Amino acid sequence: MVAGRKGALVRIDLRLANESEWLKVFDPRDGTLFAAVAPPPALGSTARIDLIIGREGPRVILHGQVIAHRALDGAAGCAVAIGPGDREKINYINGFVRGGLLNLREKRRLPVRLEVTYGGLAGPCKTETRDINEEGVFILTESPLPEESEVHLFLTIPGMPAPLSLAGTVQHTVVPDDEDIPGMGIMFKLDDAQRAALVKAVDDLERGFLSGQLPEALLQ
Repeated sequence: MVAGRKGALVRIDLRLANESEWLKVFDPRDGTLFAAVAPPPALGSTARIDLIIGREGPRVILHGQVIAHRALDGAAGCAVAIGPGDREKINYINGFVRGGLLNLREKRRLPVRLEVTYGGLAGPCKTETRDINEEGVFILTESPLPEESEVHLFLTIPGMPAPLSLAGTVQHTVVPDDEDIPGMGIMFKLDDAQRAALVKAVDDLERGFLSGQLPEALLQ
């Protein structure tokens, strides 16, 4: 990676040998991630971090701002404050590293970008997901529906012949003024057949995510 001027976008490839390395480089107290890179990028630079844990995947793209130059275990580098929009990715990584969460479907939130069309107030709206599990999905929109609204959506899963037709209820919303990525969290209302299809789809996506085989277009 080439060091950038203040405010410039820099890209950092961060490969961790194993899960325990994550516990060393990520500080949950302030949400900063240490990246060993020399020379370090300028303070104030916007950073995209391509993170891979282990020999193969998971591969996660994180975004943040360089806030300090420092060293860790004798290696020079920088501290990057991860943006609030990547909170679910951090939660997912923490679950993967500590074990257990990946086996609890109700808690995992797979951070992938999937095409989705939903019924908005002014007609069909096309957008993308921020994360998904079998219980619900967070979709990106600057004009979320009111909480408790019933919503129907079509979710495109790569490799499936047709989008999944799903229904749900808006559980929470994020607007642009909330200092987070705007959108809405939807809790699914599914019959047995729909749930079985969704479980299989999310399981397949997760296997691809953890093996590093998901295409770039699906990574946030």
